[in-house]
Amino acid sequence: MRPARVVLLGGTLAGVLDILAAFAISWPRVSPVRVLQYIASGALGPAAFRGGAATAAAGLAFHFAIAFGAASVYVAASRRWPVLRLRPVACGIVYGVAVYAVMQLAVLPLSRVTRGAPTWSSIVTMVVIHIVCVGLPIALSARER
Repeated sequence: MRPARVVLLGGTLAGVLDILAAFAISWPRVSPVRVLQYIASGALGPAAFRGGAATAAAGLAFHFAIAFGAASVYVAASRRWPVLRLRPVACGIVYGVAVYAVMQLAVLPLSRVTRGAPTWSSIVTMVVIHIVCVGLPIALSARER
């Protein structure tokens, strides 16, 4: 499969699965619109929560931009290191953890998101979600066929 198609497939799968996981773990305390506005608040700050459907749509766009970015990085790396295509499960698990780490240590601190201190339970939950919903779908999309 051509790299652009792999990025499209992996990014779409990761984006859909990850946002559905976010909705599921937030419900019923937080509505899906609020989850999307929270994502948008990374770029827009607290004003995102006053923007209604428009900022929810922006949050969804930002979310998928990140998912396609993660897929692009993996696909580019897999062209240089074939093991990423040959061992998709092991590499997908590692990649899910890596994406979580980059989000927590670089992306979120550089954003305008307001967040509290994570609990061990939330960290474990988010790492598992990033493995299952991001790392594995992207790696399996890029695997040798």
